[in-house]
Amino acid sequence: MKILIADDYGVVREGLKALIEKEEGLDVIGEAENGRQAVELARKLLPDIIIMDITMPDLNGIEAAEIILKANPQVKIIALSMHANKRFVDEMLRAGALGYVLKTYLFDELLRAIHAVSENRHYLSPQITNVLVENYTTSSNRPGPIDDLNERETCILQLLAEGQSTKAIAFQLDISPKTVDACRRQIMDKLNLHSVAELTKYAIRHGLTTLES
Repeated sequence: MKILIADDYGVVREGLKALIEKEEGLDVIGEAENGRQAVELARKLLPDIIIMDITMPDLNGIEAAEIILKANPQVKIIALSMHANKRFVDEMLRAGALGYVLKTYLFDELLRAIHAVSENRHYLSPQITNVLVENYTTSSNRPGPIDDLNERETCILQLLAEGQSTKAIAFQLDISPKTVDACRRQIMDKLNLHSVAELTKYAIRHGLTTLES
């Protein structure tokens, strides 16, 4: 099986590659350090499986998965995350990922996840399953304010947090700078935040970027 690894930390990619290539029949054919590069390599290399970190720069793993699967529905995606965040799990599964593995247990569970998704089966870390069950059975659970953002607003929030200018965001998304400014104001209103610094900290807390505050 041909495998593409997408993670913004080189040491993680190296560790994953070493683990995977010990297994007979598995071959790492490429590595990506951000979401946009993952999309490009998926198009060029046509992997069978992509191991996709969720919180990557440029495009996050959720957005990259959606683009990749739209172009090639046959590829299997395993999401990686440091956090058992219900929102990330929900969005990654809706994007089409078959696996979701916590980085805390990555080396114990990754090969099991690879073999499961290769057979078109889902694989979720047991801790993820517990979170989903708890949220399902807890009637008081409600989505946080970030769930009020639409896809474009979430993307703009991430790019703002990564330090992109209004013009750069407008160019990347093929919209006008005025539209970016309007979206930024809408994001601030929805999240009750009042500066780009607050937006950046909020994006970091919610895993939309790996930048440190």
